[in-house]
Amino acid sequence: MTAGYLLLEDGTVFRGRSVGAPGAAFGEAVFTTAMTGYQETVTDPSYAEQLVCFTAPMVGNYGVAEERGESGAPHAKAALMRQLGGREWAEWLASHGLVGLEEIDTRALVLRLRDAGAMRAVAVADEGELPVPDALDRVREQPAMEGQSLVASVSTREPYAVTATGFVRVAVVDYGTKRSILRRLAAAGAAVTVHPHSATPEELAEYDGVVLSNGPGDPEPLHDEVEAVRGLLGRVPVLGICLGHQLLGLAAGHRTFKLPFGHRGTNHPVLERRTGRVLVTSQNHGFAVVPSDAQEATYVSLYDGTVEGLDFPDLRASSVQFHPEAGPGPHDAWPILEGWVQRLERR
Repeated sequence: MTAGYLLLEDGTVFRGRSVGAPGAAFGEAVFTTAMTGYQETVTDPSYAEQLVCFTAPMVGNYGVAEERGESGAPHAKAALMRQLGGREWAEWLASHGLVGLEEIDTRALVLRLRDAGAMRAVAVADEGELPVPDALDRVREQPAMEGQSLVASVSTREPYAVTATGFVRVAVVDYGTKRSILRRLAAAGAAVTVHPHSATPEELAEYDGVVLSNGPGDPEPLHDEVEAVRGLLGRVPVLGICLGHQLLGLAAGHRTFKLPFGHRGTNHPVLERRTGRVLVTSQNHGFAVVPSDAQEATYVSLYDGTVEGLDFPDLRASSVQFHPEAGPGPHDAWPILEGWVQRLERR
């Protein structure tokens, strides 16, 4: 194992040991507070172009399994850990081309990101191949996450059917959808077809319902996608999840912004305004809908007041910022997907 390091754009260096693939991975350094789900995390398309710091003290201790993947390949660029939990995880990282570093002072790294915000960074497997001074210039040449449109790089190019049987037909617009969303829709009784991010309202309005999926990057540059969502409103029931929630918000006149260090983890408390109930939720996003007292704001974050849910009954459209499929995470929000499917009527 070689000596590697993580370098932030402010010049801070965190040294560690390489346990994954060789090379250097450039991206945005972020952290997740989830204690489980490391394989689901790095295969989640919402982590595209990011270097993920795990706050759990040991990562990889229960191995890997093909069915845990949220997509066909990893989308995170690197895994940053305090301690490697097993060789199977290290071998998986190496075989999938992910830089992996252990013995990183993850506590100090998270505190740095909380104080200064998520930053451009590089994870280097071998310092001998890329010295720190040379790496810093390259890090500062990288584009910031704000303003980046990434959905085209993770979306399917052609529509495909997940399951052809069900009592309703649901289209999922793939901005970077997770497999667990598709599985839970199918399990709820929907015939599910996935469409590219560029799908038109005319294509999607033929279904009984449309799910706007999660995905990476900044929602602001996605003008065509926002217009497509706007063209669906009132024509077919719509449910937005994560990035899909932000796109629905933009289509309905709300604003989005970049969070300082994002919401990533499986322990995020969300208030359901109608009932006063608090849900513990799974989240992964670096952008959010600006806090609002509007009636349609159904859920709010108890961390910072950002809008975590929207409901427009007259338009038959609703959304949640958190992940109701909970892959991984607590099951408080599980009924949201199933309930939405059950309320659909075959047309």
